[in-house]
Amino acid sequence: MTVWRYEHDRRGRSALPSWLHACATGRGERGGEAVPVSGKSRGEQRIGLLNGFAAYGMWGLVPLFWPLLKPAGAVEILAHRMVWSLAFVAVALVFVRRWAWAGELLRQPRRLGLVAVAAAVITVNWGVYIWSVNSGHVVEASLGYFINPLVTIAMGVLLLKERLRPVQWAAVGVGFAAVVVLTVGYGQPPWISLTLAFSFATYGLVKKKVGLGGIESLAAETAIQFLPAVGYLVWLSSRGQSTFASEGAGHGALLAATGVVTALPLVCFGAAAIRVPLSTLGLLQYLAPVFQFLLGVLYFHESMPLDRWAGFALVWAALCLLTADAWRTARRLGRERQLEVPAAATVPSASVDV
Repeated sequence: MTVWRYEHDRRGRSALPSWLHACATGRGERGGEAVPVSGKSRGEQRIGLLNGFAAYGMWGLVPLFWPLLKPAGAVEILAHRMVWSLAFVAVALVFVRRWAWAGELLRQPRRLGLVAVAAAVITVNWGVYIWSVNSGHVVEASLGYFINPLVTIAMGVLLLKERLRPVQWAAVGVGFAAVVVLTVGYGQPPWISLTLAFSFATYGLVKKKVGLGGIESLAAETAIQFLPAVGYLVWLSSRGQSTFASEGAGHGALLAATGVVTALPLVCFGAAAIRVPLSTLGLLQYLAPVFQFLLGVLYFHESMPLDRWAGFALVWAALCLLTADAWRTARRLGRERQLEVPAAATVPSASVDV
């Protein structure tokens, strides 16, 4: 079974990547099937939509939070995020009494190794994102999450030999052209965007293989991050460079709040994933980089020269192609399945008891 397992149409071409299914449900190859949403009441779907907007809204507005933690540096903020995220999810897991997965994980060295890889990759992603926001690169950071779906599809083709339809190829090609335009405009590759996109795509790939739910996965990853993070904070304090206690109680409380800022959107996302269709989640995911982009331009007043607008326009065009194609294919597959169900019900089973 591959990491990105695609739904295929009748001509054998990839339709929808299952990494989106895994990310949306928090379930991978070992995680079982998600709860179907087709039978959900309107009230349940409304709750799901509200949770989806809350999750992506919080992710989109998080650039407003990281500057509040200055004068702490990016690495100190990152270390506190690891420590306090583990504390928050540990309390949540105690509250809901979900610990059985931990013993199972510890008995499976391969999965535990994959969790360690996921922890390392998300450490890079978190660190680069915090640094980029607090260094005045919010717009470039938002680009990383705009191009992440394109990078994910490209990785599926290059690493897993997946087949794409012509529209998907066109979207990837337009996305590559956007990177070229932005490279010319910046005078160098947009390394912040590329690092965020590739690290998050790799993180999704590894999480698909691990097959843990969102909160459980965050708990396992931050448990691995915990000792290095605490060690760094102790070392920083011994040198008199820690800001946790020296900048007042309010600053310390904000650093502790990094755990809530990390975990709460994930809780809302999990509540949305079991209540709304994946196609809806696929559209909602663009709220976060849109909010980040708008904050970068309108609130942080980052410059947007013409060549940068051109690069972003190409990225948005590629995403429009990709989204329209995925939406059309999902609707067609849904109609085909509806036609197949009555037919299957009238055909006698070919299986026999042995």
